[in-house]
Amino acid sequence: MSSLSNFVSLHPYFKVYPGKLEAIKAAFPAFLEKTGTEEKNLFYEFSINGDEFFCREGYVDADGLLQHLENVGALLAEALKISDLTRIEVHGPAKELEKLREPLAHLKPCWFALASDAQS
Repeated sequence: MSSLSNFVSLHPYFKVYPGKLEAIKAAFPAFLEKTGTEEKNLFYEFSINGDEFFCREGYVDADGLLQHLENVGALLAEALKISDLTRIEVHGPAKELEKLREPLAHLKPCWFALASDAQS
């Protein structure tokens, strides 16, 4: 298996408040700029479907994901003034997910461990 398969990804889905789509789009460059400084970030971009947006993001490991959340915390707080977090998923190796369960518990994510972890 490729070592790239062992990364951790965060899958947050948001619903933008009526009339705020352009404001949320205007915030995306600041997120991209801050995330661009993170050594453990593998990919990061937004996608949009009507009044919903999604952030495609991956990290080398759990520590990289936690560092990212700290790095963009203030920006995220502002985004949550004009959107709701409707669903959040965390995907990755079981051992990395265990490192995230307590720090991310307040977000109530859905946890997805790699299928290969269940077979070992």
